[in-house]
Amino acid sequence: MPTLSHITLPTIEAPTEMPALSLSEYTARLDVVLDRMEVEKFDFLVIYGDREHFANLCYLTGFDPRFEEAVLLLGKDGHRKLLVGNECLGYLPDERMEIEIELFQEFSLLGQPRAASRPLRTILEEFGIRPGAAVGCVGWKYFDGELIDDAPAAIEIPAYLVDLLRRITTETIKLVNATRLFMNPRDGLRIGNSAAQIAQFEFAATHCSQSVFALLQHIEAGSRERDLEKYLDSAGLPLSCHNMISFGDKARRGLSSPSDNGAQLGDPFTVALGVQGSLVSRAGAVAHSEADLPAATRDFYPRFAANYFDVVVAWYSNVKVGASAGDVFRAVEARRDPSLFQFAVNPGHYIHLDEWLNSPFYDGSDIPLRSGMALQMDIIPVSQGPFCYANMEDGIALADAELRDTLESRYPQMWSRIQQRRAFMRDVIGIPLDDSVLPLSNTAGWLAPYILDVEQAFVNK
Repeated sequence: MPTLSHITLPTIEAPTEMPALSLSEYTARLDVVLDRMEVEKFDFLVIYGDREHFANLCYLTGFDPRFEEAVLLLGKDGHRKLLVGNECLGYLPDERMEIEIELFQEFSLLGQPRAASRPLRTILEEFGIRPGAAVGCVGWKYFDGELIDDAPAAIEIPAYLVDLLRRITTETIKLVNATRLFMNPRDGLRIGNSAAQIAQFEFAATHCSQSVFALLQHIEAGSRERDLEKYLDSAGLPLSCHNMISFGDKARRGLSSPSDNGAQLGDPFTVALGVQGSLVSRAGAVAHSEADLPAATRDFYPRFAANYFDVVVAWYSNVKVGASAGDVFRAVEARRDPSLFQFAVNPGHYIHLDEWLNSPFYDGSDIPLRSGMALQMDIIPVSQGPFCYANMEDGIALADAELRDTLESRYPQMWSRIQQRRAFMRDVIGIPLDDSVLPLSNTAGWLAPYILDVEQAFVNK
């Protein structure tokens, strides 16, 4: 039963050095892609990336485009070529990966030099793409519903690239969207993570949660969103989304960037910081207690926030290696009071370099949760009564005994932080966790609904 209690978050120091991914890990990822290409009978993959849609390209190469677009060409024979624009020419993957680099200046910003590049058709044909070739295009989204005709042929990367590939290959049935190879929720290549990748995600989540908590401690009536933004320290990691801070009616928009808007006593608020590998968010009320709330929400909000926390407890209590994502969905749905709120989107999802990779959590899902998955506890409630807000988002990893042993031996300081978080969630907040659940964020399980008293938080007692 959720109750409010005086609790203090444990002091868990953030790591100062980010664990590195080895060259052999990137090489192994490329080899696995070649294996999948053989199974799927692709002759070539054309993997597109830009500033926002970088994750599949970065996963394979460690390279995320800055300012420009980029394309990685992969042949089933192992040949690989990366096309980049002017400014990314000096910002490239490790040369030991043996990726051929070619300057393609149409990826450059408008007005920059264009005279040093070969035509795109020449590049693609020289790489081996010819009539009859089976080509998979990888972007950031694939389609499998009923809203789009011929979903495999619905390709979301730039039209000029797709149109040219269709003209070259001639058999358009062999040119398809192949993004599912990386992002489908059952066996996409980015669904499972190595020990090193999990360690990087933990580094990101520790810094994210530390920054968000620092901001929350400085909220007071009169605080201006733009002035609080300085506490959202990304620790030098690239952002996966823009910083979010909103007070009052602006919080209805959820995704808004900080503005000159100021907090008033009783306001709803929302805050989020997302970097590659982590997003941490909190939402609640700018208040010491329900007595500070406006009359319209004074009775409703305490029940709303308590039921939300109860749903979150159900999520954490049911995720584990071997569980079905559909069972987790049913467990959280069973705790939700439909008179108080609905779910805005899925109750949880995969997280990776991009904030939302995909989600296995939906009604009827039979997708098994496996060791190596990185999951986001992201349950967004939409009030069924007066507008109010409560939200908590943090990441976890799932690890079987073998992966846990590897993490403990290779990353002992990280392992110590994870054990401190598990103990806090279990012994202080009262959330039972399976041994396979590894909290990556310092704030996992913690929700202070009245943020002017950050030490008054929900417990499951």
